[in-house]
Amino acid sequence: MDVHHLRTLRELRDRGSVTAVADALRLSPSAVSQQLAVLQRSFDAPLTEQRGRVLVLTAAGERLADAGGEVIEAMARAEQSVSQFLGAPAETVTVTAFHSAALAWFPELIARSLADPDGAQIRCRDEDVSIPDFLDLTADHDIVIAHRSPTAPEWPTRRVRVIPVLEEPIDLAVRRGHPLAAHDSVRLSDLDGATWLAAHEGFALEPLIVQTLAAGAGSPIEITHRVNEFNVAAAIIARTDTIGFLPRYTGLPAALHDEIVLRPIRGVSISRDIDLLVRPERLARASVREVIERILDVARRHSGAR
Repeated sequence: MDVHHLRTLRELRDRGSVTAVADALRLSPSAVSQQLAVLQRSFDAPLTEQRGRVLVLTAAGERLADAGGEVIEAMARAEQSVSQFLGAPAETVTVTAFHSAALAWFPELIARSLADPDGAQIRCRDEDVSIPDFLDLTADHDIVIAHRSPTAPEWPTRRVRVIPVLEEPIDLAVRRGHPLAAHDSVRLSDLDGATWLAAHEGFALEPLIVQTLAAGAGSPIEITHRVNEFNVAAAIIARTDTIGFLPRYTGLPAALHDEIVLRPIRGVSISRDIDLLVRPERLARASVREVIERILDVARRHSGAR
């Protein structure tokens, strides 16, 4: 077996098509097919099968892809050891995050990188994706800052390493002059007749929030406005009597801190888990581990300050 062939098999599992694998590895589709054919010769059980027009992994192929990930991880550690021994310069680390985490943390992470030219350098990108799609981002980025509802399925640790960052409460947001702003906390019954803003249907935490409110409110909850971007949502809430939910640490833009107040709802707990998703072999790089520590430090300080 060749480690490159194992990597090709795993990429097929994660990317879903020969064409996508070819694009990612900068190979022709025929070269990808040849590598898979060479790998297949080492095994009696079929590793792939056609489903319609798509080539997918069999159960045996899935098992080999998992084991191949461990081999790739070990090879990455070995290569990193040699690089460190030879005094290789710090590498660039790619980081992607959902919008509100990017807004809250990217400026400081970039500033730290620029202030330390001898340390790990970062390249940042924000991504607005649904929760299951965060896993796919690990194919193209060293570190993915992701979020999920505590009730959602856990991240599949056979594909990625999961590094918990924090559990972020989701609070009711109202403009500072709103009558509810005078209370330290709010009852569900106080929200009857309110004009609500929420995320798009089925996106991110929207189902959890709507279901929670519907279960305890005295009257049906009607969502009038649908906005995914927290900057837009916060601007609407700050200037109208519209109410909605914002994450406590990352959802409120600095420019609106004095115009919006966040209040918990009594007897209701809504939160999201923020995690780092990293392919195992990338954790072997000292530069990736350094950036992970920076992210954890920035997140802790921002949540403590709020």
